[in-house]
Amino acid sequence: MQDLRITLVQSDLHWEDVGANLAMFEEKIWQIGSATDVIVLPEMFTTGFTMRADKLAELMNMRTFKWMRQMADQTGALILGSFIASVHDRFFNRLLWMEPGGNFKTYDKRHLFRMAGEHAVFSPGESLLIGHWKGWRICPLICYDLRFPVWSRNRWNVSLKKPAYDLLVYVANWPQVRSSAWEILLKARAIENLSYVVGVNRVGLDGNGIEYSGNSAIISPKGEAIFSVEGVEAIKTIELNAHSLQAYRDKFPAFLDADDFNLEIGEYEERDQLFGLS
Repeated sequence: MQDLRITLVQSDLHWEDVGANLAMFEEKIWQIGSATDVIVLPEMFTTGFTMRADKLAELMNMRTFKWMRQMADQTGALILGSFIASVHDRFFNRLLWMEPGGNFKTYDKRHLFRMAGEHAVFSPGESLLIGHWKGWRICPLICYDLRFPVWSRNRWNVSLKKPAYDLLVYVANWPQVRSSAWEILLKARAIENLSYVVGVNRVGLDGNGIEYSGNSAIISPKGEAIFSVEGVEAIKTIELNAHSLQAYRDKFPAFLDADDFNLEIGEYEERDQLFGLS
């Protein structure tokens, strides 16, 4: 692993206006100025956090997909961000992992925010995405996923001291009223998984009158905020230190004492019977 340069783009969003958002983020990406390895955009960066999927969803390989490929090719960076995707008459809050050259992966948001009715409009994802880029293993997740540590748990090959991932990334539209939970949970995910954690949130007021303060951050494996920014639009590139990450894991190998479990359905049923939940 070499050091990894990662750029956070914290921005206001044009409500339900794909064209305006793509034009805005293209301008912001060119403001980065220096070389970077990864560019992270917010959740639903083309529309804001809207439930009007029937009007705003896109098929794969269409406008947002092509735009992300163009930006990746022009910058030489991996680009991450989520949009509303339509697949076989179902809607997904879909994160697109786009590399230069057009190689891509997708992650569909697993935990849908029922308090906004997201679960009634979108279908949940069924699997994690852990991709490899510049020698790093990266796991991207979306907003409400942050509250569910089992889903993001870092699985370790104990004999090799090798983790499933080195960097956990959350893209979000996380409201200002719950910003303290956002900050605490980002740090918790870093500490428990011995991993860098990056959270990229939006700012401004959305079309539903909900306020966002950003609080985008980069957290060290020790749970320390390397960078954070609140209340303003910001573009920031930080270099993540690969040697520091490995040295801390070697010095503090808490994964050696982790509980062993998996997410098989049968295991859930057995657990529920044990605790009288079924």
